[in-house]
Amino acid sequence: MQATLTVESRPNISETLANTLRDMIFDADLSAGERINEVHLSQQLGISRTPLREALTMLVAEGALISIPRRGCFVRALTRKEFEDIYPMRSILDPEALKLSGIPSAQSFERLERIHAKMRAAKDMKTRVSLDEAWHLELVSECENEVLIGLIKHFMHRFRRYGLAFAREREVIATANREHVEIILALRAGALDEACTWLRKNLTSNKKPILEWLDERQG
Repeated sequence: MQATLTVESRPNISETLANTLRDMIFDADLSAGERINEVHLSQQLGISRTPLREALTMLVAEGALISIPRRGCFVRALTRKEFEDIYPMRSILDPEALKLSGIPSAQSFERLERIHAKMRAAKDMKTRVSLDEAWHLELVSECENEVLIGLIKHFMHRFRRYGLAFAREREVIATANREHVEIILALRAGALDEACTWLRKNLTSNKKPILEWLDERQG
């Protein structure tokens, strides 16, 4: 698939490029182990190499790429070790952010319901994953700890490669997320601790099937 990008009107070119590169990795336009050719990629996307390098730096920081001195950037392969290192982090970070956020405002409840409805109706996995991330960020949107939110976004990006690749290869069918419903019900009842418990469950429920899938791939 030929990737194209229009960036002139974008407020943050590097972030837009980073999202494009993430999609290219998911779609296998950039495959595991492949070296990033900056000249060819900048020509393909129609952008200069400066914002491209900034985007590549973002992807190196989140683990999607590996930077090797004097050789360049390479697409990182999916591994059991990396997955086991990053997977537990969201179940630690997100509940703490939710505690700091407290019970959502009426407007936030409405946004959570709308995003969840769109996620249930989404037909393709990339859209569903994007909406799921938006839902989780809205859930903790009133947390004032910017460092904590930054860490959540970081691990969100690092896990995305695994979640999307697993869904693609196993042909996972999008279904309603029961844990999301339970989280909202608990919050509407004012039960913040119960909501955090459901949130931890939501963020740990896929570990076993993804580990089994990774073992099959590597075996």
